[in-house]
Amino acid sequence: MRFIVAAVSAAALALGLSAAAEAQTPIKIKFSHVVAESTPKGQGALLFKQEAEKRLPGKVVVEVYPNSSLFGDAKEMEALALGDVQIIAPSLSKFDKFTKKLQLFDLPFLFDDIQAIDRFQKTKLGQSLLEDSIKAKGYKGLAYWHNGMKQMSATRALRAPADAKGLKFRVQPSNVLLAQFQAVGANPQKMAFAEVYQALQVGTVDGQENTWSNIYSQKFHEVQKYITETNHGVVDYIVVANTQFWEKLPPDIRKALDAVMAEVTVKTNKTADEFNEADKKKIIAAKTSEIITLTKDQQAQWRKAMEPVYKQFEGEIGKDLIQAALASNKGS
Repeated sequence: MRFIVAAVSAAALALGLSAAAEAQTPIKIKFSHVVAESTPKGQGALLFKQEAEKRLPGKVVVEVYPNSSLFGDAKEMEALALGDVQIIAPSLSKFDKFTKKLQLFDLPFLFDDIQAIDRFQKTKLGQSLLEDSIKAKGYKGLAYWHNGMKQMSATRALRAPADAKGLKFRVQPSNVLLAQFQAVGANPQKMAFAEVYQALQVGTVDGQENTWSNIYSQKFHEVQKYITETNHGVVDYIVVANTQFWEKLPPDIRKALDAVMAEVTVKTNKTADEFNEADKKKIIAAKTSEIITLTKDQQAQWRKAMEPVYKQFEGEIGKDLIQAALASNKGS
């Protein structure tokens, strides 16, 4: 009898120790993204790791995987849905398959600057796009993160829309971006971010559009003879979590992580302009690309050439949403 009691006690003790060990095991969060650590998003991910682990010592461990080292452009959304990764921060262009309304951010020359984008994203409409538009698909929108305004690079000097005619441009998987380049007679090609440098190097594509920080960190300026400062669009991200994972977190941990994300977002977005200005100077100093600055008249030509894209996608995005976004420029 004593042996049975002892055996039961031993088993209970083992279960207790196992449960205690399990309770002490920190929650692992894999944060995967496709850009370099020396970019606004790369630094934002590292800051989130730092602050989350500081706020929740022993309770949360954040593993950051930059530069497509875990999942690339084509796989990260699927990996998040399957729970193979817990947080990603895809470009807004990746979400048009879930809601056509988010195509808004790809419209050319919609926003005058990052400040106008920030104002719109903080509105009720902007927050609705973040929180509600992708919820039904199993994605939890946590924050908008800025990268910056887009510039165009190519093997040919781009001063007028006619200069883009016939050139092959890499674009993100967005029908709006396809239409944008088709409007100026170019041949856009959808391509994963990790493949762009080699495609530019060997001539698979002639040009691309991106922020100064992405151009510099991926060394696109080394294989592009010309970069035109167009500020024609934006590269922004939605930081998203797997909904099931996020909602199953203990309430105190979820509340703490929400607070960390909010704080990190403010810091990340505040430094996006600084990153791009610094990397622009580095590109100029490298002297591998000629930097072209458009006159007001030249920029007006690009705006007019791409204007038909608005009417083409107005039905899918919503005229009211486009007008609300344009209204955010008034404070610029």
